[in-house]
Amino acid sequence: MTVTLPMCSVDFMDTSLSPEEKAISDRISELRAQLGDDLLILGHHYQRDSIVMHADFLGDSFMLSQKAAESEAKYIVFCGVHFMAESADILTSDEQIVVLPNMRAGCSMADMATLREVELAWTTLLEQAELNDPLDREDPTAPAGPGEKFLVPVTYMNSSADLKDFVGRHGGIVCTSSNAQGILNWAFERAGPNGAVLFFPDQHLGRNTGNAMGIPLELMPTWTPGIGAMGELKGSRIILWHGFCSVHKRFTPSQIENFRSQHPDGVVVVHPECPIETVSASDANGSTQYIRNFVADLPSGSKIAIGTEINMVARLADEHPDKHIECLDEEICPCSTMYMIHPAYLMDVLERIVDGEIPNQIKVPKEIQEGSLMALERMLSIKK
Repeated sequence: MTVTLPMCSVDFMDTSLSPEEKAISDRISELRAQLGDDLLILGHHYQRDSIVMHADFLGDSFMLSQKAAESEAKYIVFCGVHFMAESADILTSDEQIVVLPNMRAGCSMADMATLREVELAWTTLLEQAELNDPLDREDPTAPAGPGEKFLVPVTYMNSSADLKDFVGRHGGIVCTSSNAQGILNWAFERAGPNGAVLFFPDQHLGRNTGNAMGIPLELMPTWTPGIGAMGELKGSRIILWHGFCSVHKRFTPSQIENFRSQHPDGVVVVHPECPIETVSASDANGSTQYIRNFVADLPSGSKIAIGTEINMVARLADEHPDKHIECLDEEICPCSTMYMIHPAYLMDVLERIVDGEIPNQIKVPKEIQEGSLMALERMLSIKK
């Protein structure tokens, strides 16, 4: 599986290491051995294999947040992106240190909803939708009483810590792609039958989840900062923030048609960050862990097209040689920010930790941790 991009060509099926890469890998292993139980390395599914091979746990953002919360390691090196490391810092003790190998590893989707934008929109949304703020009642997380209607904020894990803090203080909750439906059920109970949920930053996960729950599309208007609502806010059930994943928005129904024309008995599974037209045309959709389980459960000889990040697709193809597995978009690129976690950066931070330094520490201010922790703990209490 070769992906050709302007200025580069990457063969994601090639798991061999050059002499330099082998030397870096060997050094990482030596440093891990020196740190022993004081070190926990977490790796997201979208990381390259030369990072994954050193991870203590490989998973999606929900699973890794759980592992961070359960860990007693002194150093937690998070091979993911910035918002994931922030969540790990919030969920761990003050004595534990969370490190991000490359501080430039952010998330374009998370950047599409800033605290200032959400705060500016919040007041307008309350007024135009004629809803109340959960913050104004004695218990912001209490189920809505008869006649009460609230706007409950729900933020995807792919968001900054200050947004999680906002959500926590306003009686809301964090979600991931693996538990979004359970989270929305929780939020609707607190919004009331005539209330609504503000879902950000990913419009597609919110729309796909709402659609799967039977909510009509016309009751899910989109809010675009600086422009306003596309659709009627009053009487809506989910107000979707106009954010998206730059990787998953590339997958299209026409790609599914092309795959099925070549493989009439093939199966298509995609991530719910894809547009609703793509999700509707697929055979199944779910989180990264769902996709892994789905592929594993299919019989030998199956032909599968997967709509998610290329490193994970290539790894699944390697793990299941008895199945034909391909990426739905043959020219898809890796997640550019996940790809910033290079083994050399991992080696560097481990070297510095061994030398007594604290490199690239992710430290969420105490005043932001409080509300964020409330929102994250509410999420962790809901399994699906």
